[in-house]
Amino acid sequence: MKSTEILDKIKTFLGEEKVVETQLEEITEETQEEVKLAQAKLDNGTILEAEAFEAGNEIFIVTEDDRVAVPVGEYQMEDGQMLVVSEEGIIGEIKAQESEEEVEAEEEVEAYVSKQEFESAVEEIKGMINELKDKKEEMAEVEEQVKQELSETPATEPISHNPEVKQKVNLKFAQNRKETTLDRVMKRLTNN
Repeated sequence: MKSTEILDKIKTFLGEEKVVETQLEEITEETQEEVKLAQAKLDNGTILEAEAFEAGNEIFIVTEDDRVAVPVGEYQMEDGQMLVVSEEGIIGEIKAQESEEEVEAEEEVEAYVSKQEFESAVEEIKGMINELKDKKEEMAEVEEQVKQELSETPATEPISHNPEVKQKVNLKFAQNRKETTLDRVMKRLTNN
């Protein structure tokens, strides 16, 4: 027999097993009350986990191996809410989707114009187009005038190269001494 089996038999004879079992049951009931964490996804698919998605609670990014505290910043959640993390791993605020929808609704209302406003805008655009056409015609006339002036003005005198003129280089070797072989060779090279 093993020592644990012997100990169990002794406890049953002494009646202590019931006391130990009741204590173990109380401890297991306390530990079985696990904290269930809520999960949510960001719009990019990242899974977040928190006890509850409320301000002040801790929040983590769930990875395959571990849980990582969420860095400071604002994150768009999959359901459209905005999650604001003010301290690393702690929810600062969760902005509801409704306020963004109201802003979008206000922008949509401003996007519509009346028929009169539309017609006046179209007339204004037509006027601008006509002005641009007039300026284009003026520019074409100015360009034509410049071309005529340039064609009427004579060209400057052409520059020509005269290959016949050669400059003579005057090098003197051994001026006050007797001419050596090197001096004669140099004279022939320079054509003197």
